[in-house]
Amino acid sequence: MNNVNLDQTALDHAVLRRDQSHFRPDLIEQRTALRDAVQGRRVLVVGGGGTIGSATTMLIADLAPSALHIVDQSENYLAELVRDLRGRPGGLSVTEFRTLPLDYGSPVMGRYLMDTERFDIVLNFAALKHVRSEKDVYSLLQMIDTNVVRHIRFRQWLQKGGHGERYFAVSTDKAANPTSLMGASKRLMEDVVFDEALAVPGARTTARFANVAFSNGSLLQGFLSRLAKRQPLAAPRDTRRYFVSQAESGEICLLASMLGQPDSVLFPRLDPRSELQLLEEVASRVLECAGYEPVFFEEESEARAAVDSLVSEGRYPLLLTPLDTSGEKPYEEFVGQDESLVDSGLQTLAAVKHVPTQALTRDVISLLEDAVQRVDGAVDKQGIVDAIQSVVPGFSHRETGKSLDDRL
Repeated sequence: MNNVNLDQTALDHAVLRRDQSHFRPDLIEQRTALRDAVQGRRVLVVGGGGTIGSATTMLIADLAPSALHIVDQSENYLAELVRDLRGRPGGLSVTEFRTLPLDYGSPVMGRYLMDTERFDIVLNFAALKHVRSEKDVYSLLQMIDTNVVRHIRFRQWLQKGGHGERYFAVSTDKAANPTSLMGASKRLMEDVVFDEALAVPGARTTARFANVAFSNGSLLQGFLSRLAKRQPLAAPRDTRRYFVSQAESGEICLLASMLGQPDSVLFPRLDPRSELQLLEEVASRVLECAGYEPVFFEEESEARAAVDSLVSEGRYPLLLTPLDTSGEKPYEEFVGQDESLVDSGLQTLAAVKHVPTQALTRDVISLLEDAVQRVDGAVDKQGIVDAIQSVVPGFSHRETGKSLDDRL
């Protein structure tokens, strides 16, 4: 059996097809500006234990903040982040460093923000970010609660405590012309980020993302798990995605949060002709990196049955599935309907000016809050879809009756 404990650098190269960070030019040119933005500042990172949050936190810790507090619901993520920060060659030199296992929308979080000295910079990575999160009404309500309702509550607490002169929250490419409720919820989240009524004076930015290769819960991380467990790989046909590495994801957020122009939505400058990659080709390259020749299947049962015999021959089953699950798009895009490019001030990140929806000025948020907070009575999913569709530009919900839980 081939060794599936693959070198991360080799895996990243196989997927990204580049030898150095795409964002290196800005990191070099803006080195002084980045340090000036962080040095001596009090920084709060919410959702800092996940893939993108932890990659960003590692970079911030090297820029001499006076205080760095990390909030995440996962105690395990926080423990690993602390070990990673302290175990690096340079260690951790931040004088005031704390980690807290909190839900960012809970009353305990509100109390913490009222009791804590004002933070100059707040970065928020808390989100449900998978399209599969709309598979049933309960998952949908939790996604809306996390991405929108609790975010509003969190912003109100920040405002009351005077926190976040510079505020950043991570968005998604799926917020541009969304076809999923997840993407639409993140588009509403962008409204929450930029709403003047929820902010203290200062700069507010967000970033739309490419796929982060081998991040927690990602398709590519799933490839490695399938290899380790001797199970088939699976990828949807004719589906193209942009990719960045985990380290690059932190670089995007560092640049966007600290140097992005106020009220701008930033995203990577990636050439669709060369960087929009077919997932089946990416899966094939991962298999080749693991020392296997891909063998394509269309039936899940046949792919499962073929694993052992193919592995003995140095080959591996790759199941190709139709792109027929609710909300999935065949390609990624970063610029939505009615949005126009503006100067980002950066070489490797482009930007659009935020275009507010009418969600915060109409009754849509009240409808969503009511749906989330009630524990009885029927939930009108179509009513939620219609309400969001009435305010989100370019939203066309793609409902097929199938979810990613129906796929390998």
